[in-house]
Amino acid sequence: MARKIITTQVAIMGAGPAGLMLSHLLAKSGIESTVVEVRSHQQIAETVRAGILEHGSVNLLVESGVSDRVLRDGDRHDGIELRFNGESHRIDFKELVGESVWLYPQTDVFLDLAARRNDDGGDVRYSVTDTTVHDLEGKPKVWFTDAEGQEFEIQAEFLVGADGSRSHCRFQIPESNRKWYFHEYPFAWFGILAQAPRSSDELIYANSENGFALISQRTENVQRMYFQCDPKENVADWDDERIWSEFRKRVNGNGFELEEGPVLEKMVLPFRSFVHTPMRHGNLFLAGDAAHTVPPTGAKGLNLALHDVKVLFEGLESFYSNGSTGLLESYSDRALERVWKAQHFSYWMTSMLHTVPGSDDFGRARQLGELHSVVSSRHARAYLAESYTGWPVRGGLATP
Repeated sequence: MARKIITTQVAIMGAGPAGLMLSHLLAKSGIESTVVEVRSHQQIAETVRAGILEHGSVNLLVESGVSDRVLRDGDRHDGIELRFNGESHRIDFKELVGESVWLYPQTDVFLDLAARRNDDGGDVRYSVTDTTVHDLEGKPKVWFTDAEGQEFEIQAEFLVGADGSRSHCRFQIPESNRKWYFHEYPFAWFGILAQAPRSSDELIYANSENGFALISQRTENVQRMYFQCDPKENVADWDDERIWSEFRKRVNGNGFELEEGPVLEKMVLPFRSFVHTPMRHGNLFLAGDAAHTVPPTGAKGLNLALHDVKVLFEGLESFYSNGSTGLLESYSDRALERVWKAQHFSYWMTSMLHTVPGSDDFGRARQLGELHSVVSSRHARAYLAESYTGWPVRGGLATP
């Protein structure tokens, strides 16, 4: 069976939030794109991911016309709590930097974007197989087989690899033209979804001698929570009572008690820091998790992906509107500047709040000294607040 030819301006590998947002922005400017995705729509929609959106990410969703559902169904958070030595210390984002974040699951971001692309007639193809990319330094091509078994070839002017942390695209860049930065962490998160009332209106980041815990929310009656664990932990070894006992040791005290209930889901989430440089090779551009991953402590993953897309869109729009290649040439450097800021912030939050296996008394006392320094200094609290809610973009570009 001969391959059918699809001619487009921008081919996009990956129909997660990054790929769909780029396709949406391009369409608004009259630039054609075709998106291919190996997962089904249902698989992506059912993948549970955290969802803290910076104010710039919320603005991008609303002002670009994707949806204003985040403002109606999301929860605005004006701060977080750092809890250590059994006491809570609120970091007031509004008072410190005048910004907020929104609790809005990544699944909902995907559903909003997928619905908008569908309503606008976007060319998004799920459940494809046999994907390969070719001619990255010339006119890129993507070969794939659709869900009905028909083989296709996309012929494009640019290719965007927004195909996640297991990216096919980044592996097509010659080793001589790339550098990878890794940092492995000696712990993971044991995550649960529990049927229980909210324990707090805002996120609680708890440091304790028994390890880290994060108390988050989902709905009025279903909550998401995490505690630090060994990456090799087996969820089958943990019943509800053992799970709640672990949370109590790390969070309860001085009049605060978690709301508890049946555990609906449980999982172990290993994490690492990773950066691929540069984020461009020929006419291939990487965006989102294909180019970088961060530990979830700083809530930066999805926000970085949306920022990549915003910067890349500006370059593509400039090219197609006036033939300028300047913003495309500087895409990698501009995106990586924010990526490394986010890597630093995520590493800092992770190392400040987690217990490193085998750490000595000095390490524990030093960590508490760092936490005291943060909560007692307006400048330190403001740094945390600015980093958590999102930095402005240099050079006059709109946030994010």
